[in-house]
Amino acid sequence: MSSLTTTHAPKGLEGIVATTSKICYIDGDAGVLAYRGIDIHELADHSNFEETCYLLWFGKLPTRKELAGLQARLAEERKLDSAIIDLLRNAPRTALPMDVLRTAVSALSFYDPDDKKNDHDANVAKAIRMTSQIAMIVAAYDRIRKGQPVVEPDHSLSHAANFLLLLNGKHPSTTAERALDIALILHADHELNASTFAARVTAATLSDMHSAITSAIGTLKGPLHGGANEAVFRILKAIDAAGADPVDYVRDMLAQKKKVPGFGHRVYHTEDPRATHLRLMSRDLGHSSGQAKWYEMSNKIEQFVKVEKKLNANVDFYSASTYHTLGIDVDLFTPVFAVSRISGWTAHVIEQLDDNRLIRPRADYLGPEYPNRYVPIEQR
Repeated sequence: MSSLTTTHAPKGLEGIVATTSKICYIDGDAGVLAYRGIDIHELADHSNFEETCYLLWFGKLPTRKELAGLQARLAEERKLDSAIIDLLRNAPRTALPMDVLRTAVSALSFYDPDDKKNDHDANVAKAIRMTSQIAMIVAAYDRIRKGQPVVEPDHSLSHAANFLLLLNGKHPSTTAERALDIALILHADHELNASTFAARVTAATLSDMHSAITSAIGTLKGPLHGGANEAVFRILKAIDAAGADPVDYVRDMLAQKKKVPGFGHRVYHTEDPRATHLRLMSRDLGHSSGQAKWYEMSNKIEQFVKVEKKLNANVDFYSASTYHTLGIDVDLFTPVFAVSRISGWTAHVIEQLDDNRLIRPRADYLGPEYPNRYVPIEQR
């Protein structure tokens, strides 16, 4: 039998190094997540989403002048062609927001002034443009499907505040703005997760930025990647509707061999560092808004699962109660993930295209032994 040299890669390529990158550093054993070497805790405590975007795209923290310049460019690009708004209006009201986002992002390329360019500067311009546009698409479609008018952005507001304004039709509180800002920072990048890898594979063919991001969004839509926080909130809602005890409800789930979403992680073997901040955000937002019950239920579940299953909460667990308290509908949780992750996706596409090589792995063949002769149909 003819044989090929293989690595006998584990299912799902777990632990396989597929590329080099200067963007995101993860130490799963130590619970470390860092962008360009800066710990996520420092960014969450001191930075903002726009500054984090600059760090991801340009490889360093900006000066005041550079940050102001990026904020001005994001504000300038906070607009959608009327054809995109028409596309959103013509989408079925029953369409999933993720499906609408995927299709709208693909259509954005028709109206992008740098559509035919694939050089570094053009891709940075597209990254800035798409970061503003994706937030607008998510908010605009939600209002359109509810029969509400599309809201115009306020150029004086931050990216986080603008998203909440466009979504809810009113200026957010300082607490809400900061909570979303931190959430956007925490979700901005996570190395070679499925959607980022999909974006890099697409870009590696020398396809365009919009195609790569459309691939990423299509990948994020899968329930094994995005969507866990939706499942978490559906459980919280079911507990609340039934007036059940959170611990009893989850204990019953485990007895039925059901998985409790929002716990454990493929990479982290200790607490997900993003969960550390989201837990505090959920608590503070809940108390300031008079909706503390969602945090309190979540906290009881977390303590029980940690003792019972020795599993830590991941980024999805407390983002569920956080997003709900911010006035975000449950089927928008995954699109809001994209509102943040567009920064990381585009950073990886830029990095891929700056030093490109086609991504073409091999498969470990386990089929019938070669040669497996062709049998004429009369003899089968």
